[in-house]
Amino acid sequence: MNKPDMEFVKTHFAKELPYVAALNMRFDELTEGVAVMTMPYDARLVGDPESGVIHGGAVSALMDTTCGAAVFSHPEASMGTATIDLRIDYMRAAKPGREITARAECYHVTRSVAFVRATATDGEGDTPVATATGAFTVDRAASEGKA
Repeated sequence: MNKPDMEFVKTHFAKELPYVAALNMRFDELTEGVAVMTMPYDARLVGDPESGVIHGGAVSALMDTTCGAAVFSHPEASMGTATIDLRIDYMRAAKPGREITARAECYHVTRSVAFVRATATDGEGDTPVATATGAFTVDRAASEGKA
């Protein structure tokens, strides 16, 4: 079992994934198998100009990125991953002007697949903005230095 280098994960996401910077995503927490990331409200990401609601694609990007970070930080996973499947259920629109925070947990890792669940919230009420479940590749060759 490898001990993940959390600073490497944070740096990798910021440097290797330009959209993370473009959407101003930031890490709030990164522990073994758990990632919390926040995306601030940005009028450029609005999907409905009348209501000011953030487009679901921006929420999806936040959730996918947070899930990937949870896999990267899991000691049984790897330093290489890709999304196999990500199901997002949108529960309600995020309140305009509010930042959105996603929390993802990598809860099971097999030889080649990591399983993750996530929730996105905006700090309003008890109902999340969205929930997600996903499967991500586990690239053991990368984590073992064979890639």
